[in-house]
Amino acid sequence: MKPWFVRFVLAFAVASMASAIAVAQNAPAADSRIVQSRDRTAIDADLDERLARDWGLQNEEWARYRQLMQGPLGVYSPGLDPFTALGIEARTDEERRRYAELQVQAEARRVEKLLAYQHAYDDAWKRLHPTLQPVVLTDAGATPATSGALGRLAVFVKDDCPPCEQRVRQLQTAGTAFDLYMVGSRQDDARIRQWAAKAGIEPAKVRARTITLNHDAGRWLSIGVPGELPAVVREVNGQWLRQ
Repeated sequence: MKPWFVRFVLAFAVASMASAIAVAQNAPAADSRIVQSRDRTAIDADLDERLARDWGLQNEEWARYRQLMQGPLGVYSPGLDPFTALGIEARTDEERRRYAELQVQAEARRVEKLLAYQHAYDDAWKRLHPTLQPVVLTDAGATPATSGALGRLAVFVKDDCPPCEQRVRQLQTAGTAFDLYMVGSRQDDARIRQWAAKAGIEPAKVRARTITLNHDAGRWLSIGVPGELPAVVREVNGQWLRQ
């Protein structure tokens, strides 16, 4: 047998063994990745099923919601809840009515819980701080109309604003009921109470809810009313107008 042929055979054998060893070494890693992928898929499926159940939707409806939010709807309106997204993109009138009814029911439950906690909060405040003015626990996503009776004024103010204080004094002197929203309060109850005291808001009117004290939490920007503060606004035919 010629020497060059022997060397060729030996080289081929060594290369084959190295390849086999590499395949054997990589096999566990590949198997591990497959197992991890399967586990992740199972976890995602369980999570989707639980979320669909929490929202009162079928699994197919939840899957469609996720698909919609990955498309143009999610780009234009990120953060939409499932009922709104599915209702906007409803394929039939029946679907649209179904999602509208589901959303109304969910909103009613949410508001009921919020009011129940507000009552508990008020009771605790009266027991623990009877001499301090309470701050209303309004929903951060709500508009001013949801925090008071229909037709009430919403008054937006800010700190270091003498015209704001003057306007609030005028409204209080006139006996006007209104919901006050402090822009830039940073969710600091003490800050808004100090402002109210400086503006001369009577604690008795706050306790009676003739005047409510609220953190703005982005509402001023959300209602889209132009101009500077103070702003006294009221909703008229779905639009917020200065008064």
